Amino acid sequence: MPINIPKKLPVREVLKQEKIFVMDEDRARTQDIRPLNILILNLMPEKERTELQLLRLLGNTPLQVNITFLRMATHQSKNVSEYHLDTFYTTFEKINDRRFDGMIITGAPIEHLEFEKVNYWEELTEVMEWTKHNVTSVLHICWGAQAALHYHYGVGKYELPKKSFGIYKHHLTDPTIKLVQGFDEVFNAPHSRHTTVLAEEIKNNESISLLSISEENAPFIIMSNDARNIMITGHLEYDATTLAEEYERDLSKGLDIGVPKNYFPNDNPGEQPPNTWRSHTHLLFSNWLNYYVYQQTPYEWK
Repeated sequence: MPINIPKKLPVREVLKQEKIFVMDEDRARTQDIRPLNILILNLMPEKERTELQLLRLLGNTPLQVNITFLRMATHQSKNVSEYHLDTFYTTFEKINDRRFDGMIITGAPIEHLEFEKVNYWEELTEVMEWTKHNVTSVLHICWGAQAALHYHYGVGKYELPKKSFGIYKHHLTDPTIKLVQGFDEVFNAPHSRHTTVLAEEIKNNESISLLSISEENAPFIIMSNDARNIMITGHLEYDATTLAEEYERDLSKGLDIGVPKNYFPNDNPGEQPPNTWRSHTHLLFSNWLNYYVYQQTPYEWK
């Protein structure tokens, strides 16, 4: 899927080097097709890294995608320049009269806070309420998934006795669901979180379904029964080295952090970790874009 992104977006050159099909506005206008409009609310601190991770995945299927990056106006980002935000991001007040075919809401390293204590929670809930009528399907990641489960469906989050950190095996509850079609019955995915949601709360909620669960009995893929909200509690979008970088970061801060589970060969941080989840990540994003965005969105929003 060629992705239409600004010419000067820094990650553009990396994507081109990786042979990801990117195009700019000039070329996009010459194609007589209806592109998908995808909004990305990037809540992660290192925004350029997350941009690259997500754009890789959105550029891997046959349709054209227009990307709009959204930030929270009520939050001051510390790890990215104001120039980058002003140039490549917009705010909710500037797009709340638009409709989007799909949306991604990322995670954020704020699990220790109650939702209502997050400084942009009111703005985020305004966005999530807006999606009910202005977005065909929303994909929520990690903390974003927990926030959506709390706001839309009243599902709580609970602190873990020890951080879930590493690569875990996951099982499907129903491999015939289109979102997970083509998945192996057991597959890997990265996790890096201090909180969780409970399987029983998901199963007892009539509005959502549990599609995948981890070897530690933690819900992983949850979907609303109308398919408008998809919640992924882990980080399928992570690169092979992301957990290693988080591990080194926490060690340098003197935090009590163990070696990521099932990640480094021989549990040796000196060895290069392999990416054992890439194919399922691409498949999930492709299935989402095809079955829940492209096949469902109106050709013309009214």
